[in-house]
Order: sequence, then C-alpha cells, then structure tokens
Amino acid sequence: MAEKIRSYDFFGNIAVVRFPNNFSAKEKKKFSVKLMKEQKSVQTVLEKVGKIKGRLRKIKTKYVSGERTKEVLYKENNCVFRFNIDSTYFSPRLSNERKEIAGKIKQGENVLVMFAGVAPFSIVIAKNSRAIKVVSVEINREASKYAKLNVELNKLKNKVEVIQGDVKKVAVKLAKKEKFDVIVMPRPQLKESFLKEAFKLCKRGTKIYYYDFGKEDEISLIVEKIKSEADKYKSRIKILKVKKAGEIAPYKYRFRVDFKVI
Repeated sequence: MAEKIRSYDFFGNIAVVRFPNNFSAKEKKKFSVKLMKEQKSVQTVLEKVGKIKGRLRKIKTKYVSGERTKEVLYKENNCVFRFNIDSTYFSPRLSNERKEIAGKIKQGENVLVMFAGVAPFSIVIAKNSRAIKVVSVEINREASKYAKLNVELNKLKNKVEVIQGDVKKVAVKLAKKEKFDVIVMPRPQLKESFLKEAFKLCKRGTKIYYYDFGKEDEISLIVEKIKSEADKYKSRIKILKVKKAGEIAPYKYRFRVDFKVI
C-alpha cells in the first residue's frame, strides 16, 4: 500500500499526505495509523487536497487520523516554528536551502527577506549567522502573526523585524530610510519578478538570492530576465551562481540565481 502513496511531508507533529485518487477512506485511515506508529513524533495525519493556490500560497487539507489540529510545531536548523497548515505556507523541503543562505551572510550585514511567510528564512538567518538585522516582509496577515510569534519563540526580537504588507508598498517606504547588504527573494510562482522593488533597496555590493521556477532548458531565460530587469532599472549586476533548489513537479524545478550589484 505504501508504494502507492504519491508523496508526504512531515511538519513536526503533522504529516500531510497526497493519497491516490482511488484510495478509500478505510485505506487512508489504515496508512495513517501505520505512519503514526512508525513516526513517533507525528500526532496528526492530514490529506492534501488540490494544489497550492494564489499569491498567499495556501493549501487545503482534510483530517484523516490522530489529534484534530492543523497547527504545527516544527523544528529545523536550531529554530522552532508554529504555523497553521491551511492558512500559511511552509516548505520543510527548503530546510537545507535556508541553512545554505544563512551560511552566506557575513558579520554585520543587514538582510531583507521578501515573501517571508511565517519567517523561516528570516529566523534561520538571524539564528545561524552574524547578521546585524533581518527585515521580514509578508503580505499574508495570518502568516505575519505567526512570524511575530516565531520571532519571540526563538528569542530574536532584537534582531528580526516583521513587516506585514505588500512588498511593492513596503519597498517604497523602506527605500527612503535604508538599503540592504543582502536581499533574499523566495518568490512563489508569480508572473511578476519583483526585481524593481529589490533594486530600489540595493546599493553597490548588495547580493540578491532570487528564486524562480521552470524547466531545465529555461535557466537561460530566467537569467536573461534578471539582466533585462537590471538594465531597465539602471542597475549593473554580476551573476555569481545558478543552482537547482529542488524539483517541484516532473521536469520542473525551483532555481536560485545568486547575483551581485556592482
């Protein structure tokens, strides 16, 4: 039976499972009970229904077995996070990516994280680097509430600032008072690049970690888009690295492009 399961993710005390369409309620229950026995930390099993939707990247889940809750307590990279599975977005598969970015931050750097969600990138960076300050921007009000809670849980109130709002509007206000040494852009799958906003907040030497999605043969198109946006907004850049940051669907990947304003 287990080999028929498409995929599942562990979010601390909750497992979210994608069941085959032909699975009966009895089969789902049987698998869930077995999974909880094998994974002692899992207290709840939910079924993922449909795909991640909209700019707020929400998913829909249905209760299958265990404790009736959708609130997660999740730990990674010496950090702890609380969030609601349905009302906020969180990917445990980006744990190593967050750790890698934190390792690139130098002492005393001022960091901005766009599309920050419940603040996993922001908190992992603040906890595992010598950044002087991390500004965490997220449009989802519910996610921002959890982000503030997570900052408190990780005792980082003096290091992480959570701003709830649209990146476009927030960037205008921030640009009047500060520029950043590092900008992290873990974008959802949106048509807009939001590079215009990033370039407003850059200075010479700023490094940007930009995420985009596509097939393997589309890497050059992503890089050209970044270069074109840089020219449009009169910013000179140097591409430092392009890497795959995970497969999100058959033959479709999350890419990270590292570049520097020169």
